[in-house]
This record gives sequence, structure tokens and C-alpha cells, in this order.
Amino acid sequence: MFDFISVEFYTEFYYQVILIICLISLLHTSILAGNEPQIQFLNKTGAFTLLMFVVLYMGLRPVDGEFIDMTTYARIFNRYANGNFEVIGEDIGFSYFVYLCSQIMNETWFFFLCACIYTLPLYFACKNWFPNYYFFGFLLLVGSFSFWGYGVNGIRNGMASSLFLYAISLDKRNNLMMGLMMFLSYSFHSSMILPILAYALGFWIKDTKKFIVLWISCIFLSLAFGGVWENLFASLGFGDERLASYLTTRAQEGKFSSTGFRFDFLFYGAAPIALAYYYKFKKGFEDPIYNRILNTYLIANAFWILIIRANFSNRFAYLSWFLMAIVITYPLLKKHFINKQFKFLGLVTIVYYGFTYAMYYILIKD
Repeated sequence: MFDFISVEFYTEFYYQVILIICLISLLHTSILAGNEPQIQFLNKTGAFTLLMFVVLYMGLRPVDGEFIDMTTYARIFNRYANGNFEVIGEDIGFSYFVYLCSQIMNETWFFFLCACIYTLPLYFACKNWFPNYYFFGFLLLVGSFSFWGYGVNGIRNGMASSLFLYAISLDKRNNLMMGLMMFLSYSFHSSMILPILAYALGFWIKDTKKFIVLWISCIFLSLAFGGVWENLFASLGFGDERLASYLTTRAQEGKFSSTGFRFDFLFYGAAPIALAYYYKFKKGFEDPIYNRILNTYLIANAFWILIIRANFSNRFAYLSWFLMAIVITYPLLKKHFINKQFKFLGLVTIVYYGFTYAMYYILIKD
């Protein structure tokens, strides 16, 4: 266990390490063209080293209230270990996963296994998509604004989203396995039904411009009708009882945000859409898998915009934000279509993580 690092500095240390790695990658992208042997070394050795750091550092953290819901998961684990089993909401898969773990390991190894399930699918998804540049995709994923929080706090939601990302990386490779992984993702957290259905819709409706229009429309609908949408989705039974309570309970101030319509996070969520528009409609990048990923992001983010005033709305925002790094980098790592693209990749990486780094000090640490 990494108990030699004081728990109050534990999260901050992670952000500093990722910053250093992003600066190293910026240096490489500034002086290299992207096809040198040094890049292949960085891709293989760098990605594996980063994976080991994230899994070990996150997985062997102390069980402490500093990580908020981690202690709740520890109590559930110990309750199951003592024979008091009950399914958590609608998350049957996660409930039986915790029960099985409670019978064969202690809570330290349980949280380590959770970190593996959260991180390894992202690593292998990037290898599936970007065999020559998966280091950069993986770096953006583990440097995302929500990554650390959903590894140490919203643990089951984090694992569910990683399983979903791995599932869609199997598109055109193994459709049966993709379906099984999506089902497993849903069984870990029922809110994943939204990105699953959104991704499935992308097989029938392929016109991204229609989804962009939908996304823009949802901004005006949210501004015009406010809390109507929260009550509507709660009445339709979206998610479990806990998620429904977030929709219907008046929003409270907290570390994540002030209450009300969050224009700052609307702009944050709009950034990858603007980049995707540039890739697709200005530079002509076309890829059917990317189109489905982008359309899934647009649908899930549009849903969040409708209920942006809800309590703990970051939990709903995460249903799109976990895709953000892939929406931003997929074209850059898949095909050369921009002048000085490797330098542009380095710039995108440092700007993307720069937002994460700044928000940590503005919203979370303070």
C-alpha cells in the first residue's frame, strides 16, 4: 500500500506526475515528426510504464475518507464478507462482483482489482484503436478531468464506463464480445444504458449533423424549460432510485460546481464537438467507428444539458465526458490529415490536461 505518501497530498501527487508526463510528450511532439524509433519506444515502454503507475498508485491507495465513497465501498465489502449480501440498486453484476471478492480476498486487493478493471480496458482499447500511438490516447484518458475521481470515488460507474470503452474498441473485431462487454458494463452501473443505446442508434442514424442540431436544440430546451426535464426523466425511471433522487432533489453547492445552468462546463463539453466538426467537415476525416463514438458523445452530452441543474449533475455529465479524450484524439492518432499533425497532437494533449490540472486546483483542492 502507498501509505508512505500522506493521504492529503495523495491526489495532488497524481496530478503532478501526469503533468510531468504530458510535458515530456509535448517535448517529443515538438521535435519529432511521429515516425521515429523514439516514438515507438515511447509508445510501448511509456504506455506500459504509465499503466503500471496508474494501476499501482490508484489501486494500492489507503482506504480513507479523503476519497469520499471509497469508505462506503469498503463498508459494503465488509458487510458482504460477513454474509450480509444484498444487490445494490439495479447493479447486479457489480453486487455479485463485490460479493465474490469479499469471499476470496481482503479489501486492499479488492480496491486493487477495481483499479485494474477501471484502467486495463482503457489501455487495451487504445491498443486496439491506435496500435502505433496508443501511448497518447491512454495518456489523455488517464489525464481526463473525471478520470481520478471515478477511480477513487465513483468506482462502479468508472469501471462500467471503461468496460464500455473497451467494448466499442472491439467494433468490427468481435461483435459477440462487444455485446457481452456492454452487458457487463450495464450490470456494473445501470446508467450506462444511455451511452449503450446511443451507440446502438449510431448504426441506424449516421448523419452527425443531425446529432449536432439535437445537441444545440437541447441547450435552448434546457434554458427554456429548466427543471421540467429532471422531473420527466425521473418519472421515466432513468437509472436506479439514487440517480432518480439526484434528478428530483434541489441542487446543492459542492466541490464540483455552483448550482444553476453551468455555461462554463457547457463550453468544456462543446470543445470536443468543435474539434470533431473541424476534423470531419473542414479536413474531411471519415471513419464509421469514430462517427458512432462522436454521435454517442453528442447524445449523452445533450441529455446532460437537459438536466444540467440536477443535484450531482457531474454524475450525469460523466456519461459523455468519459468519451471526451477519444473524441478529441481518435482522428489524430488514426490518420494523417493535418499539416504538422504530430505537433498539433502535443498541443491538444497539453491544453486538454491543462484544463484538468487547473480545475483540480480551482474546484477540487480548494
